[in-house]
Amino acid sequence: MIRIEHIHKSFGNQQVLKDINLEIPAGQVLGLLGPNGAGKSTLMKILIGLWKADSGSVSVPPRIGYLPENNPLYEEMYVTEYLRFMATLTAQRSNNEAVSDLISRVGLTPERHKHIRELSKGYRQRVGLAQALLGDPQLIILDEPTTGLDPNQLVEIRALIRNLAKNPTTNDQQPMTIILSTHIMQEVREMCDRVVILDHGTIKADQPIDQITDLEALFHEVTLSKERKYVIPS
Repeated sequence: MIRIEHIHKSFGNQQVLKDINLEIPAGQVLGLLGPNGAGKSTLMKILIGLWKADSGSVSVPPRIGYLPENNPLYEEMYVTEYLRFMATLTAQRSNNEAVSDLISRVGLTPERHKHIRELSKGYRQRVGLAQALLGDPQLIILDEPTTGLDPNQLVEIRALIRNLAKNPTTNDQQPMTIILSTHIMQEVREMCDRVVILDHGTIKADQPIDQITDLEALFHEVTLSKERKYVIPS
């Protein structure tokens, strides 16, 4: 269980997150949806411990994988070399066989002996996903994972993330939870079990995907309203 209670975050006079409360059960794929500037990336960085909330508390599993929006990579390194190097930095070291299995899992086998600088944007995202999976994480956080991809790459990366969601068990039999931060509604419909709509730092809606008949209409209604919230009680 991931538990977020009464999180507030400001930068100077700008309040970015306002009393965020969420509970995410293990094994769920949650889509964090919102317009640009809604506070999604700020919340993700608080969850991974990069930033500290001004107040409130966060409870997350000990092993977290993270793919940031800008996906920083060492472009002069080979794909396999890079992942082996990054594996040595994880709390749970991965041996060469485990890295090879991971390369196969994310569809990087044909590119494994290339420099990262030679890869397309889609394959670089696969390297980022592979890195996020190092250390056998119980929680994967993906921040705008399809930004800048062409239509074919979009299809491939979405399929890869769906595959992760369908095979969510870690090596120690703990279910893997995925949080997907995006502003693209189609990605939420295709990949997520539940959607949380964030706007101006507050939660405007929290519903299971299968209970939403028109996600676009809900999104536009709640992000245009300053007061109304659509929340399914736990």
